[in-house]
Formats: sequence, C-alpha cells, structure tokens
Amino acid sequence: MPDRVTRSGRSTPSRQPGWSRDETMMTPSGEPEKDPFRSPARGTALETAEALEQIVGQNLRRLRVRRGLSLERLAKISTVSRAMLGQIELGRSVPTITVLWKIAKALDVPFGALTSETGHHSTAVLRVEQSKVLTSPDGAFRSRALFPFDSERKVEFYQLFLAQNAVETADPHAPGTLENLVVTTGLVEIAAGGEVHRLAPGDAILFEADLPHHYRNVGDCEASMYLVMSYIEPIG
Repeated sequence: MPDRVTRSGRSTPSRQPGWSRDETMMTPSGEPEKDPFRSPARGTALETAEALEQIVGQNLRRLRVRRGLSLERLAKISTVSRAMLGQIELGRSVPTITVLWKIAKALDVPFGALTSETGHHSTAVLRVEQSKVLTSPDGAFRSRALFPFDSERKVEFYQLFLAQNAVETADPHAPGTLENLVVTTGLVEIAAGGEVHRLAPGDAILFEADLPHHYRNVGDCEASMYLVMSYIEPIG
C-alpha cells in the first residue's frame, strides 16, 4: 500500500533499493506452502498480469480525469514519463511498485485505488489463485492487496513478502497515516521515527507512517507479514 501494499517502496537485497525500469509483473516460483501466490490453481500468470494491466489502466484514467489532469501534467507531478502513463492507461504495461507509488502520491490516492477492481458487493471473496501480486523486478519484495477498493474507507490490508537480506524503503505517507504490522515468518527490523525494532514471528508493531521508514529482513529465510494501513481521512 504498503507514494498507497512505498504501500512507495523500493527494494533490493542488502542495499538501498534501485528499481529496474522494466515495468512488468513477475510471478516467482517456490514452495506453495510458504507462499500461496506461487501456486495458482486456476488461470495463468499471463492471464493475471493481463487482468491487472486492465484494472490499473482503467483506474488510472478514471482518477486522472476526475482530477482534471492531462497526461503531461500528471507526468510532471509524478516524475513518470508521459509515454509510460499512456501505456499504463491503455492496459499495455503493469508498472513496478515504485512507479505505482509515484502515481498514487501524485493523484493523492491510496495505493489500492490503482490496483483494485471497483464494484459494490456486500461480500467479496479474493481467491489466492487469482491474486494480483505486485513485485520488484528481482522478486525481493512482493505485495498483495487483501481488499477490494470499491468504496471510501480509512484502512487498507496487505500481505507482504520480503526476501532474505532485502530492504523495503517507504516514503512518508499522508499526514496521520498509521501502519500496524505483524510478522508471520522470519525476522524483520522496522525503522521508523528514529527507532529500530526487531520483530520475530507473532510480534506486531504500530507506528506513524507519515515519516520515512523501512523494513529489513535480518533472518535466514524469506519474511512474510500482514500490514494494515489506517488513514485519518476517508480514501477512495
């Protein structure tokens, strides 16, 4: 969510992240019991990527037009090229998490507003095999929105995975934003507000996320976490 699963974060193993400009969605392979995203029971990774392309493109155009922004103006505000924005709106490219955060920040919307399907339903089932997972090009960081962003709300819910020795760096979110995170696998250090806290499986933390912060995997395996982001003002 997780510029809202950085939420504008960037990650690379053992260093300040430097993201590739390859604006693609990646589906890593691995043990299904450790990461259900990696073993789809229905559909294919290509179908999932194509669906996400269309969703992000439609949401971007709708939000941009609603705010009366031209592609040129949005490109200037977000520092994402006009060509890339155009490709995203046409459903021809899935941007990396870093690019999505830049766009979300420029539009003043949560991360999930760009990645979730719209609609009005009293019940929404989000099948794991149909997950739309955003990942860094090297697969070090992956984020899945666990909510359908179809109405105004003050919270977002994400499942996160961080590779061994990797760092996820987040820019400040909107004033008053809180992050409530619980670690389910591995050891993770959370740096926020000038403090660093090490969390083991089952440990949770609540911190103000309107300041720079980062998550570092200091364990000997991939770390998994659940994150709830709370906002003062309704979003969507």
